Amino acid sequence: MNDQYVTEPALASLFEFARKAALYSYSPYSGFRVGAALRLSNGEIVTGTNVENASYGLSICAERSALARAVSEFGPEIRIVAVAVTNLNNAPSPPCGACRQVLSEFTLPEAPVRFSAAGEPLTMPFSELLPQAFAIKAK
Repeated sequence: MNDQYVTEPALASLFEFARKAALYSYSPYSGFRVGAALRLSNGEIVTGTNVENASYGLSICAERSALARAVSEFGPEIRIVAVAVTNLNNAPSPPCGACRQVLSEFTLPEAPVRFSAAGEPLTMPFSELLPQAFAIKAK
């Protein structure tokens, strides 16, 4: 992993990308406006926002929205070296369990994940966010 992507200024910048993505949230049912930003190993930043649906189970979280965009734009070989998630509701917003599991397919274990917490953002390695991810080896 490139250490330039995990410096405090780099993570603060990634968090700001996530905040800007949240401005585009489609959340007419919950009003919970979330944005995510992924820093890829190639240096690119890809963002996503939550997109709700009247059938709540068909809604997509910001993290999975960003991941789908990253794979669509750069292919399935991408690797995520840093993640940022925030919201415009001043509420804690770590990635949900489904997002953690989906991100685990592409995120390096040591990748920092920064998310809104009580007061200040919290940063932790992905491996601590999802310590025992379900995984099988692809053939």
